[in-house]
Amino acid sequence: MQVLVLGAGVVGVTSAWYLAKAGHDVTIIDRQVDVALETSYANAGQISPGYSAPWAGPGIPLKAVKWLMQDLAPFMISGKEVDTQTLGWMTKMLTNCTESAYHTNKARMVRLAEYSRDCFINLRNELDIDYEQRSKGTLQLFRTDKQVKDSKKDISVLKESGVNFQELDVDGCIEYEPALIHVRDKIVGGLRLPGDETGDCYKFTNALADECKKLGVKFQMKTEILSIETQGDQITAVNTSRGKMVSDAYLVALGSYSTPVLSKIDLRVPVYPIKGYSLTLPIIDASKAPTSTVMDETYKVAVTRFEDRIRVGGTAEIASYNKELEEKRKANVEFVVSDLFPGGGDLEKAEFWTGLRPMTPDGTPILGETKYSNLFLNTGHGTLGWTMSLGSGKYVADIISQHEPEIEKEGLSVARYG
Repeated sequence: MQVLVLGAGVVGVTSAWYLAKAGHDVTIIDRQVDVALETSYANAGQISPGYSAPWAGPGIPLKAVKWLMQDLAPFMISGKEVDTQTLGWMTKMLTNCTESAYHTNKARMVRLAEYSRDCFINLRNELDIDYEQRSKGTLQLFRTDKQVKDSKKDISVLKESGVNFQELDVDGCIEYEPALIHVRDKIVGGLRLPGDETGDCYKFTNALADECKKLGVKFQMKTEILSIETQGDQITAVNTSRGKMVSDAYLVALGSYSTPVLSKIDLRVPVYPIKGYSLTLPIIDASKAPTSTVMDETYKVAVTRFEDRIRVGGTAEIASYNKELEEKRKANVEFVVSDLFPGGGDLEKAEFWTGLRPMTPDGTPILGETKYSNLFLNTGHGTLGWTMSLGSGKYVADIISQHEPEIEKEGLSVARYG
């Protein structure tokens, strides 16, 4: 078939790879001049199947109120950007803040993320691509005894899903992240997920795009999507700034922008843009830098090691589609890297960046079929777009190819919202 992929971020490119491998004639369109220039550009650098968990969970509403009052808030709301779409999404998220919903949603996310991790291993065995990858795990770092206690509910789901983990005391944390010896009095323990990996998503997406081109995938950049034409239960064309494009099947991988595009054809998807920030700074003393990813549970900030750089990603801001880079938002991510790894990187030379995470209210992405027989979705991955990218791409490519997916389909499509 001819397949048109809308979106050239990591999710769109991984989808195109598997579609091309399945023998389809694939074209990717995107408004940017090149691939991975929006949310995929400077994310936290984690491939973290073990850390896959919904933001909505028991106790989160109360925590969110407390976060809003913190000086270094991991969560914030830009009041001027709150509209009916925002309030509707937040209401849906609150309904998922129960014990049973959290358990169901996390199990779905882990299922997909673990599958994606296996796809990464298979891809590296097939292709020789360099994206500064490391396979040294994620350390979820606890600063309080309460955080250690609260981690037990995550551990129970990890056990059920067969995910390897290690509960660590302070010395155990320092064993895997030696630089923490300088701040050992600030931590009480951690949860290590040894199956997690790290790397530069932007480099990965570009390298895989080059491999896609070898398979004949066409990239049509600087192309705005103007509208989608329908007839009955079929998509008949996509109107773009470069003319009308007709295909046999259409895949929407537009991240946060899936929502406004799909709403025009009466397809409602609860994908909302959650603004995140990152810093990328050069390493000046490797002995004081992390060796892999450290997730600070208190401030919800991840500190990740690349070859000669540190990537620091975090903060969740409800600001609709506002992508202004506000200097005052630096404080949270800047504090964590300087507090846990003082002297490791050069903050004065840090690149400050922001992107929109496409979040669903239950945390699980939206994959596969829609009410239109030739329209498919791969969107709503939140903070886990890169983690889930290969698994999502392979899953959706199988569905488009009318092959049985390699993982259970339950709860992954837009149909779960009724």
